[in-house]
Amino acid sequence: MIIADGSNLYETQLIFEATKGDLDAFNILVLKYQNLIYNHAYVMMGDRYTAEDITQVSLIKAFKNISGFRGGSFQAWLLKIETNVCYDEMRWAIRHPTIPLIPEDEDCGELESPVWLTDPNLSTQVIVERLELSRTLNRMLNELPAIYRNPMTLIDIHELDYSEAAVVLDIPIGTVKSRLARARFKMKEKMQNNFDIPRSLSSSNLRAVA
Repeated sequence: MIIADGSNLYETQLIFEATKGDLDAFNILVLKYQNLIYNHAYVMMGDRYTAEDITQVSLIKAFKNISGFRGGSFQAWLLKIETNVCYDEMRWAIRHPTIPLIPEDEDCGELESPVWLTDPNLSTQVIVERLELSRTLNRMLNELPAIYRNPMTLIDIHELDYSEAAVVLDIPIGTVKSRLARARFKMKEKMQNNFDIPRSLSSSNLRAVA
């Protein structure tokens, strides 16, 4: 019997069992990573229903192909599968232009609620202000071209390292770094135009409200 634990060693054990076809082990991994997969799909596609479908398709593909997992970052491996599913969906949408990628109601879906939304020590006013800031930053992020938005989402929000992001995006590490630098510059410009903030931007600014 597998007993849940948060250690890297335990995850390695789960992955090993899953590669042998153990569905219970894979389901434990799903519980750990499904929100990450959904949130990244939502950022890429801009629609919560599409993101839900992509999450399901990605996890099914992952289970079918997990016997081919050759080590390294399991998180990056999952995100690469999900990213490819997103690209497939985008190509399909281009061939069927009557199906929109962006929802008509921009508030129809949200990313997983940040921790601060459930903090009982925060006043209602502070929560409302932070929620509005979160929505504004998400909108700004979605306005970036995908080649800049994707590395920023992976590194500054989901906290992957450069090598993991390179695996997910299938580009060299140097390209990841240059695109991330450009994305941060563009986001800094957007924030300076919308808020009264210092002229500096770090990844913690995004993670704090993402």
